Amino acid sequence: MSAGRARGFTYLGFLLFVAIAGAGLAAFADIASHTSQREKEAELLFRGDQFRQGIAAYYKKEQRYPQSLDALLLDKRYPMPVRHLRRLYPDPMTGAADWGLVEAPGGGVMGVYSKSDAPPIKTGNFSLKDADFDKAQTYAHWKFIHSPPGLPAGVEKSKPK
Repeated sequence: MSAGRARGFTYLGFLLFVAIAGAGLAAFADIASHTSQREKEAELLFRGDQFRQGIAAYYKKEQRYPQSLDALLLDKRYPMPVRHLRRLYPDPMTGAADWGLVEAPGGGVMGVYSKSDAPPIKTGNFSLKDADFDKAQTYAHWKFIHSPPGLPAGVEKSKPK
């Protein structure tokens, strides 16, 4: 075999290696992106539930809904200030603290939702309180609502923050 043919064979082998490595890296990037979105979904479920629990704690103490999410942070109307929520978490899907608010029938905030229009990866196996999420077309349809007994959950009206 001549030296020119040997170099051509080596060059062809190198090109094949680069093509295979590129395809592998593209597949890895796709898997990493998918994994990142699943982690954001899990964080959205956690943070949304934190807001739901904070609203529930406020409602249990006041028998009415908070007028804003800020009312959950530090309630100084009592001898010992009450915290219904540690902090206002940002929406993991959008990265902003700009949550959509679900307005209660008598006024106040009864829930939150993400403003992301991206379709969710998770479409089943939700907890009982999030059972309706399996029908959601976007993350904006995942509404974390506190609805006390006797008040139907379907009466909420969404309003932008």
